[in-house]
Amino acid sequence: MTHPARPVLERLRAVDWSDVDEAYRHENSRARLMREYLRRAALWAHHYGAEQSWPFFDLAEHVDPTVRTPDDIAAELDEVLRGVGPFSVETTCRGAVRWAALGAESKVDLPDLPDPYEPLLALYERGGGFFVEEFIDLNGAMIQLAELSSYLSAPPFLTLAPATLDALDAEGEITYYAKISEGYPRSSPRGIVRRRVDDGRTYDEAFTRNLRWEPTEYLRLYELGHNEVDHVQITEIEAAAFIESTTKRLTGSR
Repeated sequence: MTHPARPVLERLRAVDWSDVDEAYRHENSRARLMREYLRRAALWAHHYGAEQSWPFFDLAEHVDPTVRTPDDIAAELDEVLRGVGPFSVETTCRGAVRWAALGAESKVDLPDLPDPYEPLLALYERGGGFFVEEFIDLNGAMIQLAELSSYLSAPPFLTLAPATLDALDAEGEITYYAKISEGYPRSSPRGIVRRRVDDGRTYDEAFTRNLRWEPTEYLRLYELGHNEVDHVQITEIEAAAFIESTTKRLTGSR
């Protein structure tokens, strides 16, 4: 039977750590995934009193230090990570593999918290690693690292499906809106649209039943007074939740 740590190892083996173009293409989703990792890591660190080790750490060491990565998998992981760097990336890769081993081998009762490493694994798969200096540099996006306490109350981002993440990636400054009316509140809108401003040009797009962004005149017509359907500005997290629920509904996936 395949050890649970091996699929994580194989995901890391498949990462192209030098594909900067891929990182730029997925700039928005990688930034969101990093924020979600920081949130989850903060919750786990707070629960186990590991605040001093946060954010890029081997969580299993604080949960059950007796659990080790199997020798054969550890040896292969050494080869996968050879030359990858930096230390924060290497540490979390080893931490993710060991975390999978912990889930299989430890008898410790874990709290009801989301998988700590899944957002980071998805980030790696979408363009490689990152660097930490004054900011977290994602090779396309820069994130300021806030205090751990601020992440404990941050809204969760639970929509990690690749298609949803792809739908967040686009060039320019993006603002999302939900189309609302009676029976279609902000939490379950009629649809969503976004306005992108890139190099001085404005693009209005709606997420359609074709499960992609397509040009729309809705915002322009609304500004001209054609306001039969109202709208409200929403967050990227809310937009992602709508995209994922719509995709599941139209494709019959779970």
